Order: sequence, then structure tokens, then C-alpha cells
Amino acid sequence: MKKGKIIVLSAPSGTGKSTIISRLMERPELRLGFSVSATSRPPRGAERDGREYYFLSPEEFDRRVAAGEFVEWEEVYHGTKYGTLLSEVERVTAPGCNLIMDVDVKGALNVKKRFGDDALSIFIIPPSKEELEKRLRGRATDSEEAISRRLAKAEFELGYADSFDVKVINDVLDKAIDEVARRISEFAGTDKN
Repeated sequence: MKKGKIIVLSAPSGTGKSTIISRLMERPELRLGFSVSATSRPPRGAERDGREYYFLSPEEFDRRVAAGEFVEWEEVYHGTKYGTLLSEVERVTAPGCNLIMDVDVKGALNVKKRFGDDALSIFIIPPSKEELEKRLRGRATDSEEAISRRLAKAEFELGYADSFDVKVINDVLDKAIDEVARRISEFAGTDKN
């Protein structure tokens, strides 16, 4: 069986990336599998190892980084690291599934650099900065300080949009999902089935 391809989605917080990914996962013709990320933080609430994340101690995480076991990783918050294990990429792609990854901008560019033509990098763009702010406020889950941080980070991330293979504006959700699905089909050859 032919090995699957790698699709990397990245976007500022509030752009709809998680919703797009969950809707793409409902399309069997795309043959998508999702990678479970690793983190150095402890589980929260009902989270289980191997389901939401692979929960590694900070020492184990660092040991695996040093051993070259990560495709990409980042210290997202002081003392808290997240990353994608190479074993996860192999687990999903070896049986012919296409791996869809939800990673930050730096991680996406690192994956693209490592896998080259076997990876498609897609950046989801909000229709405007004003709309992004409206969406973040509409969630009603973040403090004013957190919203300000997310908007500043979004500004930084938007500066990398041109480094991606494909940019899709999420102004109408269903339209954005269809566009991303079309790009994945073309890239992974699922449109030939």
C-alpha cells in the first residue's frame, strides 16, 4: 500500500481551524488520520494519555527531543512543550492514510521543511483582523488580557502566511472547508478515486 501524505494546517486562534479539521475528518474520501501530539504538561480533567495527548514528563520530552524523535516541537508556554512524534506520523501514514496536523506556524514550516513535497502546508486566514477579534470575543472564554495576547500572536502568525503552499480565507465556513478539501484531494490524489 502507498504511504499517505502529510497535510499541515495552521492558523491564528479563532480562525476556525479546529472546526475545519473536524469537518474534514468526516469526509472518508480524503482518507485522513489525525496525529496525537505530545506535551510536557500533566493531563487536565478527563484527558487520557494517547487520546488528547501523549503526556510526557518534562525530562522524557527533552530526552526524546535530543534523540531526534520529534518532527516538530515548541515550548508554547514557559516550561510547557508540545510536539509531534515521528512515530505518530508513521502510525498514520504507513497504512496509506493522509495525516492531518494541527500545529502552530513555526511547527508547520518545520514539518514542510522536513517532508518537502510529501507535505502540503495550508494557512487559514481570517476575513479581517476585526472579524478575528469579534470571533475571539464571541467565544466568551478568554479574559481581555488573553484576547490581547491572542490578537498580538495572530498578527505575528499572519506575517508567515506567504510561506505556506496554500492560503484559504475562512469568510464562509462551508466554502473554506470545501476549498481545503479540494486542495487536499488534489495533493494526495484522492480526487482520482
